[in-house]
Amino acid sequence: MSKGLEIRLASRPQGLPTMDNFDVVEVEAPQPGEGELLVRNLVMSVDPYMRGRMNDAKSYVPPFKLGEALQGGAVGEVVTSNVEGYQPGDLVLHMFGWRDYAVVPAQHATKVDANIASPNAYLYVLGMPGMTAYAGLVDVAEQKEGDVVFVSGAAGAVGSLVGQIAKLRGAKKVIGSAGSPEKVKYLLDEGGFDAAFDYHDGPVREQLAKAAPEGIDVYFDNVGGEHLEAAISAFNDFGRAAECGMISQYNNETPQPGPHNMMMIVQKRLKIQGFIVGDHSHLKDQFFNEVGGWLNEGKINYRETVVEGLRNAPDAFLGLMRGDNTGKMLVKIA
Repeated sequence: MSKGLEIRLASRPQGLPTMDNFDVVEVEAPQPGEGELLVRNLVMSVDPYMRGRMNDAKSYVPPFKLGEALQGGAVGEVVTSNVEGYQPGDLVLHMFGWRDYAVVPAQHATKVDANIASPNAYLYVLGMPGMTAYAGLVDVAEQKEGDVVFVSGAAGAVGSLVGQIAKLRGAKKVIGSAGSPEKVKYLLDEGGFDAAFDYHDGPVREQLAKAAPEGIDVYFDNVGGEHLEAAISAFNDFGRAAECGMISQYNNETPQPGPHNMMMIVQKRLKIQGFIVGDHSHLKDQFFNEVGGWLNEGKINYRETVVEGLRNAPDAFLGLMRGDNTGKMLVKIA
């Protein structure tokens, strides 16, 4: 019987996670039951939302359980199938990453075609990050042709796609913030952004005002904090914010004060709406058709940061929390 590794949550982090919060354990490969697949994982995703699941707190998704393998998006190869329509060798997308071998119930598996896109792409452009970028712009922020769009955390997996999709949907100008000169260069040279700045170079409010003297119409928020306050100041009347994440807040041990200019929400008649990608599944076909088409036409550029080896998945996640990645952070398992 084959053996494999799985990464378990050893303890709940206090503030920024450390390697001590993870256990790497060798286990026997599980056996699938009726209606289940045994999948050998090839590549997995690490994502910012996973930090919230490490806390023992009620949220839109249950917390990870102590002493059990973590979960997350992965693409793997079917080894054993007890499901009609699936054969050994098929590639499937599922949510049982952080392990070499996963038992995947049929209803939680989606067959993917490597002839259409690479397995990695189903965890990125054609996966949850791509759908998040698309739903946030189309459904939540109601982006229109001619809008000026600001994206925080723009060099990350979601943010880098938001900027490109916004331009393809007719945005007049797209502005991004990022955490290093190299990431700013990436946004301008490869990401199609019209303007970008390093938020370490000065107050975000001042840099955004300089980049968007005409104001902004849409804000796609991945960072929160100072970025949200700056966006509220820069908004034109009837601006719309899609609140996707607030990574600047994830590792705070005590709550941070909110923006100091909240009255502008009233004065400018702003719409600020949080969203979870799972609430927008009605857009799935539209997303695949539109974004998949742009991808096939070579109109979307994307970059990946790939860490080799399942054993190094905790380090990849900590790197994500530090902002080490450009584009999507992935772990190559096999």
